[in-house]
Amino acid sequence: MSNFEPNAVIRGFQLTVVGTVRALSNPELFKYEHFRQAALAIAIGIVIQLAIQIPIISVKFSIYLLSWVVNLERAVWDDKLLNGLDFMNKSVLQVPFLLMTLMRYVTPTLDEIFMQSIQWVDITYIQKHKTENPNTLRAMYYPNLVQYSAKGGSSASQPIPQALMAFFNRYAKKIGIGLGLYLLSMVIIIGRFVMPAASFYSLRNHIGTQPAAVIFAAGLLLPKQYIIMFLHTYFASRSLMRELLEPYFWRIKFTPEQKRRWFRDREGVLFGFAFAFTVALRTPFIGVLMYGIAEASTAYLVTKITDPPPPPAESQDFAESQVTWKNKHDFLRLSLGNLDKLNVDMDQREDTNVPTKKFS
Repeated sequence: MSNFEPNAVIRGFQLTVVGTVRALSNPELFKYEHFRQAALAIAIGIVIQLAIQIPIISVKFSIYLLSWVVNLERAVWDDKLLNGLDFMNKSVLQVPFLLMTLMRYVTPTLDEIFMQSIQWVDITYIQKHKTENPNTLRAMYYPNLVQYSAKGGSSASQPIPQALMAFFNRYAKKIGIGLGLYLLSMVIIIGRFVMPAASFYSLRNHIGTQPAAVIFAAGLLLPKQYIIMFLHTYFASRSLMRELLEPYFWRIKFTPEQKRRWFRDREGVLFGFAFAFTVALRTPFIGVLMYGIAEASTAYLVTKITDPPPPPAESQDFAESQVTWKNKHDFLRLSLGNLDKLNVDMDQREDTNVPTKKFS
């Protein structure tokens, strides 16, 4: 439970707000190609949703006509069918968001937003602390991070067709598991235990046995749709956070085991940060426009949960040094107004100046 403690989740929520405010103050943010691509994703999503709605509406209309011939007042199959259709409808309603995620594998726009935002975080940090002793300020992130190659990361290491295939395989697996659990939950007698048991099994290793047991008990008492909504939001938040952090992991090379431990040590803060964006991104049509803001805000998050990177030539052991979040407990105890107070000495870095050129 130590990595998923309540104050870590709350601090993640706070970083969402502060990071969004910082991102929106950047005059360069809305000049990026992302928002034209987001509009295109919305248009494609509308067409796909209309295509999906046609068979759903046809089934509902057929049931309505059947009710004039057959008494369906005591029948339950029609309600289950309609509930299943509504579940499918809500699951595929985020098609524009899915398309926006796929853009990462086709265009560097989101990566550029992340790097430009890292630079903006450095600039605003210097401006905010310009009256303080320079020797107490933290090192800059952008000057060294921009020197790292964005090729060779977890997704960039594969050709685009292979990366897309891997992405669709992960997506199909998640959809398949979700649909399988939903169908099992409709089985007589054992159905009511499927979702609570799935939540306990999925969450026990992440949030601890006791909190998972509480969720299991709540799942037995609450209507099924609530536990489905909770599980979907939890795992969607985890997936979103991993996607938003891809520009960082493309540059700072972690082994799969190091990356797993990196996420594990920060999962409370990461969940709190991603949860708010997951809810916002579910808003039809507007959600995909928020994806670029979420990516920009992630740049601010990175500066709070990692150390400034060294030059690439000195980065051999840097990834392993970042697996454990060294100042986690000190950072979680800071007040909201003092989030920039954990600094490092300037003699730990060679270059303290923020470059004036724009990232491109």
